Amino acid sequence: MVPLLLVLLLALLLFGAGFALKALWWIAVIVIVVWLLGFIARPKGGSARWYRW
Repeated sequence: MVPLLLVLLLALLLFGAGFALKALWWIAVIVIVVWLLGFIARPKGGSARWYRW
């Protein structure tokens, strides 16, 4: 019974980690796309930045 619970717990942890990593990849892709769009659509003024940080 204990090994079965350990295997189920391990599967649950791996599923959770996999989901979290997949979500982080999607967030990273969205951030890169937004950054590239801002880089392309920046104003024509030399070194003017489209963000405020």
